[in-house]
Amino acid sequence: MADTMRIAIVQARPVYYDLAATLEKTLALIAEAAGQGAQLAAFPETFLPGYPVWLDYALDYARWDHPPTKKVYARLAENSPAIDGAALQRLRDAAREHRIVLVLGINERVPRGRGNRSLYNSLVIIDADGAIANHHRKLRPTYTEQLLWAQGDGAGLGAVDTAAGRVGGLICWEHWMPHARQALHLSNEALHIALWPAVKESHQIASRHYAFEGRCFVLAVGGILRAADFPAELTLPPPLRAQPDALLLNGGSAVIAPDGEYLLAPSYGEETILYAELELGRILEEQMALDVTGHYARDDVFRFEVNRQRG
Repeated sequence: MADTMRIAIVQARPVYYDLAATLEKTLALIAEAAGQGAQLAAFPETFLPGYPVWLDYALDYARWDHPPTKKVYARLAENSPAIDGAALQRLRDAAREHRIVLVLGINERVPRGRGNRSLYNSLVIIDADGAIANHHRKLRPTYTEQLLWAQGDGAGLGAVDTAAGRVGGLICWEHWMPHARQALHLSNEALHIALWPAVKESHQIASRHYAFEGRCFVLAVGGILRAADFPAELTLPPPLRAQPDALLLNGGSAVIAPDGEYLLAPSYGEETILYAELELGRILEEQMALDVTGHYARDDVFRFEVNRQRG
């Protein structure tokens, strides 16, 4: 692994619940990041085809027996990619073409006839040769998210070797699951991708804590959504109806060093690609004081085990 690495965080709006259009936008953003020399590009939580922000802004719609909600769910499901489907294949081809590692948040659809048909909130790492290096499903959907997504499993709970080094990731509130964090720490991460809908203050704290605890670089990745993106099947709360440009998700993406300090401060309120140069030697420097899998561990006191079967 090289001494330095150039990374890109893509803080962007999907073409909401339109997989084909969002895929084209994603491919263009990948080409742009690669053209700027990025060796890895990370996208927000469920960027393809968009985070279900309507669950937070219209709680009356978070009901199983609400016809408009059913229509939105059906549209989401129809526009969600499968791991072995055509959309992911085009992303794999793009990674190989541009020689770039991709970390993507997706609403994952399991095709009919393959047992479990649930949707999953998933994180996919595609290596620079186009191979899927890791596929992690969010362990526990949070609050109203349980209306949409099934529980994930431990099959992808760890960092993997890529052309950009040891890369791992967790999704949103998994960063407050101590066992999930420890599973990633034990896998010897150099670069951790923290996927969020948007990186608000509490999410910044969790991301910085993760970097400090794990002695790794953290890319906190947030998305952008505007009121105009709200599903047409549902009605926005009154204050937002006349404000199509109002932000429902405001980004907040940042890069955090292994001491928990910002290498790149949070960026709010705009679509952008953030770039940073990571000096990987800082990981070992910071491990001198704290290494939760080394000299600051007590394996004689604690036992840790992960069930890595695919659910």
